[in-house]
Amino acid sequence: MAVESPGVADEAIPPPPSEPPPLVAQEPAPAQVVAAAPPTSTAPPRRSRGARRFVWYTAILVAVVVSLGGFGLLYLDDQSWQHQAGDLRQQNASLNDQLSTAQSDASDAKSRVKDLQNQLQHPTLGIWNVPQKIDGPDYWLEGGIPDTFTYHLKATATGPMSVSILTYDEYAAGVRCMQDGRGSAHYCLHHSGAVKSWLEVTSISYDFHLAEGCAGYMAVWTAGAATTVMPDVSVTYNPAPTFTGAC
Repeated sequence: MAVESPGVADEAIPPPPSEPPPLVAQEPAPAQVVAAAPPTSTAPPRRSRGARRFVWYTAILVAVVVSLGGFGLLYLDDQSWQHQAGDLRQQNASLNDQLSTAQSDASDAKSRVKDLQNQLQHPTLGIWNVPQKIDGPDYWLEGGIPDTFTYHLKATATGPMSVSILTYDEYAAGVRCMQDGRGSAHYCLHHSGAVKSWLEVTSISYDFHLAEGCAGYMAVWTAGAATTVMPDVSVTYNPAPTFTGAC
C-alpha cells in the first residue's frame, strides 16, 4: 500500500543532472579606464556679519588698550623725568647758593689775607694810651713823632685842650717865648709857629703823614686850666720812598 507524504507529491522531481557544457576559453575583457574626478576644495564656512564685527571691535579695543597702555607708560615716564628734572633744578639751585657762598667766603678770605699782608708790611703800634693830667697853662705834655711812620693823633679831654704839631725849630721858638716872658706855655707853644694846631678842643682825630720820611716833628698838649687828657695815639709803619716835610 503506497503512502503519500503530504506536500511532497506536489513538488516536481528534478531531472537528473546533465553533463556540464564544455568550458570555452574566453579572452579577458579590456579594463575600463575611469577618469578620476579632480579633487574638489571645500570652501570654509563663511563667517556671519556679527562675528566679523565682533572680531573688528575686539581688534579696535585691543589697539585702544595697547595705545592707552603706551600713553600710560609714557605719562609715568614723563612724570618720572619731570620729578628728576625738579630734583636736579633744586640741586642746581642749592649748588648755585653754595657756589655763591663759597665765592663770597673766598672773596672775604682774600680780603682778610690782603689785610693781613698789609698788616705784616705795615704794622700798627700803640705808643700812648695812658691818661695824663695838665695842671694849668704853664704845664704841657710833649712827645716825639717817629720817623717812617704814619702818626695817628687821637685823644679826648675832660676840658678844653690845645694840641700842635711842631718842628724842632718851632718848638725851640715856643720855649724862648716862655723864657722871654711873652706868654705861658698854653700860648707860646701854639703861637710861635706850628705845622698844624687844634686850639681849645675836647677831642681830636688826625693822621699825620709828614713824618713818614722825616724825623723832625713833635706834638705838644696844653690847657688853660687843669685838664686830664685821654690819649689813644698809635703809629703805622709806612716808610716814604723819599724825604718828606721839613727834611
